[in-house]
Amino acid sequence: MISEPFEDILIYFSKSLLGKENEDDILWDLAKNCIAKLGFVDCVIYILDQDTNILVQKAAYGPKSPKDKTLFNHLEIALGQGITGAVAQTGVAEIINNTAEDPRYIMDDDNRLSEICVPIAHENIVYGVIDCEHPEVGFFSPHHLKMLTAVASICAIKIKSVRANNELAEKKDKILKIREEMLELKLRALNSQLNPHFVFNSLNAIQYFVTSEKKIPALEYLSTFSRLMRFYLKQLDKDTVSLYNEIDMLHWYLKLQKLRYDDSFEYTITLEKNSDKLEEAIIPAFIIHTLFENIIEHSMFNHHKGQHFNIVFKASAKEVIVDVEYRELDSDVANQPEYRNSILKWQDQIELLNTVKGYAIQNQNLTVTNGTKEYRKTTLTLPNLM
Repeated sequence: MISEPFEDILIYFSKSLLGKENEDDILWDLAKNCIAKLGFVDCVIYILDQDTNILVQKAAYGPKSPKDKTLFNHLEIALGQGITGAVAQTGVAEIINNTAEDPRYIMDDDNRLSEICVPIAHENIVYGVIDCEHPEVGFFSPHHLKMLTAVASICAIKIKSVRANNELAEKKDKILKIREEMLELKLRALNSQLNPHFVFNSLNAIQYFVTSEKKIPALEYLSTFSRLMRFYLKQLDKDTVSLYNEIDMLHWYLKLQKLRYDDSFEYTITLEKNSDKLEEAIIPAFIIHTLFENIIEHSMFNHHKGQHFNIVFKASAKEVIVDVEYRELDSDVANQPEYRNSILKWQDQIELLNTVKGYAIQNQNLTVTNGTKEYRKTTLTLPNLM
């Protein structure tokens, strides 16, 4: 029988659970106190797996209790199966005075004649079940039920609090990780765009024009280079960019690369006339440049002279499409120069932005034939974020 007053027992359970911040510790403490404070001989705590609808034994005191909190031959019960499963399904506590007369009874470690099952529930959410058995017929009373129901409610509130705190901590960790990844992505993108090889070659080209007294190309090159640098630095802390500004950036970049590679390639940039949203379009930053950084460096490293890049932009209210068509030539990727390793792979950038921002950026690569020549066509679909 329960010798202590109802209120004192509830206070004891509440204080005992107060400092517990681990769900397993809560359940083991609950099972132990059901034996120690309520005078029961057996107590098993089940937790409901919401994904599988299976009740899993998590803690036990009595004949089944281990010393190291590792349950021996722990039982799993489907939602709705047996007395325990029925209580978890209905959310209604039950007292079974004689288990021999109840066909739902499932024997665990021993056959006992009395059983009390109480759902661990709060705000119509069932977290698990407290299942206690006794060898005597009719052992459990309405007073036991009242006591155990109150204790189960305290436990449910504690479990909800612990899970909410854990979920919040996981979200904070995820947000911090995403911020770190985004910062790393921006730094890698800037490093790709300002890689020393590109910068040094640009400065060397300017120096060459100056020393050769070619003032007009020197001034033109220096002006374009400074515009590009200002654009990069201005965009570093931004996630989006105006499509028109990005097209300007692309023109400056291709112009410098063309000078750098001694006019080894040509390019045309076309804005589709039927696209009425070009002027207003806003797109994710750094994507287009990173794409062309990879295409240009790959093509020029493999000595694809005479290359022509045909670039077409078109925009709608929902998306911006960039089509890039260029000659499909054999390449040797076995021996890339060292600086190529620092260029950000744009597929990695797209994957991270899709995961973090939900942009649903898509890219498609096709080989198309025009007469006797094969061309590579890359189609990049970006969200219009205006």
